[in-house]
Amino acid sequence: MDHHPRMIKYPSRVSQFSGLLAASLFLSACSPEITVETKNTDSDIACKDKALAIQVLGSGGPIADDHRAGASNILWMDGKAKLLIDAGGGTFVRYGQAGVDFKEHDAILLTHLHGDHAGGLLALLNNGGFSKRTQGLTIAGPDGNDLFPSTSAYLDSLIGKENGALRYLHPYLNDNQALPRLTVKDIDTRQPGLQNIWNEKQLKVDAIAVHHLDVPALAYVIQSGDKTVIFAGDQSFLSEDFVTQLADSKPDLLIMHNAITMDDGQPRGLHRDPKSIGETAAAIDAQTLVLTHHMQRAVQAQDAVNEAIAETYNGPVLLADDLSCFPL
Repeated sequence: MDHHPRMIKYPSRVSQFSGLLAASLFLSACSPEITVETKNTDSDIACKDKALAIQVLGSGGPIADDHRAGASNILWMDGKAKLLIDAGGGTFVRYGQAGVDFKEHDAILLTHLHGDHAGGLLALLNNGGFSKRTQGLTIAGPDGNDLFPSTSAYLDSLIGKENGALRYLHPYLNDNQALPRLTVKDIDTRQPGLQNIWNEKQLKVDAIAVHHLDVPALAYVIQSGDKTVIFAGDQSFLSEDFVTQLADSKPDLLIMHNAITMDDGQPRGLHRDPKSIGETAAAIDAQTLVLTHHMQRAVQAQDAVNEAIAETYNGPVLLADDLSCFPL
């Protein structure tokens, strides 16, 4: 894997800089150019050493066609992995490489129950059984519909006492000293506006429903002190409440998918196209846009993708790789 940062040049739109700080200073003082950087360095393994940072554990999508693990992220605070956001396939390996400790999580947040976002959760729960964790753990995710289970039903199918696939882990869901008790929150995806999930220890988490075709889906707004990170999750252009509720919110990081192009025939009922991503980032005044959840159809057209984003969004754009670290 290439662990060294490389700048991707786009004539008259991209300027080379060694890091995000230089890019941000330049953009605040000069013309509206877009900085596009593939972000991954050897030091990213030590992301846990940052006071506050987001680490993209898995930057891939649903197809196993490159080195990337499925969607997964960690919020590090003072060296502790406070939040796990999504747990796609391959998360288990990246989790270990990043030095994540299951005991440190305040909550696990699932944006939706597609396999590339939730398929790796079972392996992490199995791992957690060896962690000697004693305190409870919140797992939050969407409610269900006729096609998809709720988050609580999903957990029951995995580790439920009666019918769970790995029912030996059922103490997670029962009053049993063998494993820490999970508190599972099904978030109402039919309710508009922000819904609070967590508000303790200098950390606030709100969920907001987004449109992802027929899949109950959420985005998350995470605040710590004066810093804000928005995980947009998988969402389409029909996620109007997301933009309305978060207009001019100025998040330090807006993390969005890089899944489709501007070509005809793209699944716009599932994902925002690049132009819509740029419009969204501009509308909420994101200070930095991070693209992850990469699919090859977008990666192979990255020049055109970035040009479409730049039509409306003038801030820095960073392309995440597995284990990329974004200090705040």
